[in-house]
Amino acid sequence: MSDQSPPATATGGASYAAAGVDIEAGDRAVELMKEWVKKAQRPEVLGGLGGFAGLFDASALKRYERPLLASATDGVGTKVDIARRMGVYDTIGHDLVAMVMDDIVVCGAEPLFMTDYICVGKVHPERVASIVKGIAEGCVLAGCALVGGETAEHPGLLGEDDFDVAGAGTGVVEADRLLGADRIRKGDAVIAMAASGLHSNGYSLVRHVLLDQAGLALDARIEEFGRTLGEELLEPTKIYSLDCLALTRTTEVHAFSHITGGGLAANLARVIPDGLHAVVDRSTWTPAPVFDLVGRTGRVERLELEKTLNMGVGMMAIVPPDSVDAALATLSDRGVDAWVTGEITDRGEHPTGAELVGDYAV
Repeated sequence: MSDQSPPATATGGASYAAAGVDIEAGDRAVELMKEWVKKAQRPEVLGGLGGFAGLFDASALKRYERPLLASATDGVGTKVDIARRMGVYDTIGHDLVAMVMDDIVVCGAEPLFMTDYICVGKVHPERVASIVKGIAEGCVLAGCALVGGETAEHPGLLGEDDFDVAGAGTGVVEADRLLGADRIRKGDAVIAMAASGLHSNGYSLVRHVLLDQAGLALDARIEEFGRTLGEELLEPTKIYSLDCLALTRTTEVHAFSHITGGGLAANLARVIPDGLHAVVDRSTWTPAPVFDLVGRTGRVERLELEKTLNMGVGMMAIVPPDSVDAALATLSDRGVDAWVTGEITDRGEHPTGAELVGDYAV
């Protein structure tokens, strides 16, 4: 999990430690994270922590007629600043896994394995291990393995408490079960799956409005939330991977859309084919109070909010009309709040592939 170069030392001269890199701390971080990484495994993973590469037995893919590998990479953006300010590091990993693996599952791919990259100004072993704990827990929720990663110490470039995380993942899907725009038909239903909160996008706007402009404190209790502002902002991104895969097994699904940076309409439009149009009815749900707080406090126009935040929808499924009941039943059985929010129509004169209409329910 941690790969650090050997120190450059000379008697009475410069050293890696003097330059700010603590190899012993890095080694201790690896020891602390081992127990968590062991929990994020699959039977196809070979070897243990500490090698130069993670190994995954690809012979497991022989059961596929024509396996397609899907890959994605992402980070969690400036949400890491909230974690740093709060001193809470074991939730950011959930966000990272969600951002990577929920992109992969959009095409119908089963998540297989993931690697992470943690960059810090100074290695605090317990802090790094806490971040990895969250990543490992997220991998368990996504059904994938954590096969390796890197912890890099960048003194002089990052402050001692500064850090960032990123990750990359791989999944697999049978070629004839690949989901996407070519499956979508006029009359298909659009099903929304509720977000757990802000997820991991738009935090530059959120921080600017709530912390910089309004001067709200992260430890301030917000009555609408029933908890502190910091706790609300750190709510982990929901991981939908296994829920989406369950849908593909129990009913017909034509496409998924992961609602991340760019907002609901723009992400939904990415999977809508030429000639068709997705109409989403705002009146089918009420966004959580945090979205109203950002909009009201910063006097952010609704369209700007919708271009930046998920507005309470983290994933969407596009299914044929006769699959709606089965899809909603499957999601309900899995504890996912979901509802029909729109339909697929002809494109007509619409310049984009998706739009939001109406007003949000009160």
